[in-house]
Parts: sequence; C-alpha cells; structure tokens
Amino acid sequence: MNLTYEGAFAWGLVAASSLVIGAVIAFLVQIPLRIVGLIMGFGAGVLISAVAFDLIEEAASETSGKGFVAAGVFLGCLVFFGGDRLIDGLGGSERKDPTGTDGGSGGGGGGSSLSIVLGTVLDGIPESLVIGLTIFKGGAVGIGYLIAVFISNLPEAISATAGLLTSGWTKSRVLGMWIGIALVSAVASLLGYTLFQNASGDILGFVLAFAGGAILTMLANTMMPEAFEHGGKLVGIMVTLGFAVAFTIHVLT
Repeated sequence: MNLTYEGAFAWGLVAASSLVIGAVIAFLVQIPLRIVGLIMGFGAGVLISAVAFDLIEEAASETSGKGFVAAGVFLGCLVFFGGDRLIDGLGGSERKDPTGTDGGSGGGGGGSSLSIVLGTVLDGIPESLVIGLTIFKGGAVGIGYLIAVFISNLPEAISATAGLLTSGWTKSRVLGMWIGIALVSAVASLLGYTLFQNASGDILGFVLAFAGGAILTMLANTMMPEAFEHGGKLVGIMVTLGFAVAFTIHVLT
C-alpha cells in the first residue's frame, strides 16, 4: 500500500474521528438539549454548504452536461431514503435524538443496537467516499470539505451519545460503537479512492452528485428535524451561520 492509499484511509479516519471526540464530550459534559439542537443546526448548515460547493459544483464541472448530475442527486436521494426507511423499521428512526426515545429503546437490545449502528454508517458513508475521491482527483484531500465533515460529525455524535446513555448503554459500549464507525468511514474513504481509478469525468461527477443527494436527504430526514425539535427557531440562524463558515473555509482553501 503506497502513501496515497494510506492517506485516503488516514484522512477518512481523521474526518470521522470527530464522532469519537463528540462522544467523549458527551461523557464529560451534560449539554442542555437546546444547545445540542443549535449545534446540530450549525452542523447541518456546514454540510449544506459542502454539498453545494464541494460536491454539486464540482460534479457539474466534471461531467459533459448530459444529466449525470441530476441523475446522481436523485438516485443518491432515493437510495438513502430507501435505506433510511429500512433502518427506521428496525428501530433506528431516532438515532440522532439526544433524549434516547425510540432510537435507543430497549436499553440496547440487539435489533435496536444494530439499527443505530447501521443508521449512523448509512449517514456517514457518502461523506467518506467523497474524501477518498477528492484525494484521487487532486492528489490531496479537499481541506474545506474535510473540515465540513469533521465539524458536522461533532453534534451528531454528541446528540446520539446523549440519547444512548439515557437509554442505558454503557460508556464503553458507546465508545466502541463510534470507534467502529470511524474505522468503517476510513475504509469507505479508501474505497472512494480505489474504485474510481479509471472512471470517466461523467462517472466521477455522477458519484459526487450521488453523495450530495444522499447527504441532503439525510439532513432533511434525520438531522434537521432533531435540531429544530430541540433548538427551536434559533436553529435557522445556526444553519445560516454554519453555511457561512463553511463557505468561507471553501473560499480560503
């Protein structure tokens, strides 16, 4: 394995490491639900900016303009929607809920535990694939996108960890889950680097758009509803702030 392959894995792990950091923060500090909701809103704004400028804009520049971007966005949306519905049926519908309702029901029963893990992996894989893909395209990680993913993972981990602890999960079990998901995300980044070595610009643009559609659907279906429920109308300001911060990072990098 040469340095570039190692780099794809390592940068994917760096981006996902904020899941573990967020869990540790939730262990040490009992954050009020309103603050968790506002943080989630900020993270959502960061990801919306990343989708717009690091995924869709880049996808449009890669393709020949034959509908690959639109097709990728809608297929990514439908695939995530279908996976999310399946995981909801298994008990993972509230995996980002800091109160521990539904998503952690049963105090960590087998089906619910698996659904939480699968749901979080479903949320993170599109983000991680893009990290590896950007390394392949440019020879280096896209710093703006990497920062966006890192920042957005923090509130997700804080919120979900709070809910899991409320539902009866032990700290060691929660931490082990996040470490496992971080490793899966690193592997996804490596796959993003290796799978598209010989892909055309149209295929690369389609994959970027696919990830964008999946992330947007995740934000609308899971992250933003929880943010608004706990943070109230101030979430709108936090989303805008997150968008502006991520856009500034994109411009500067």
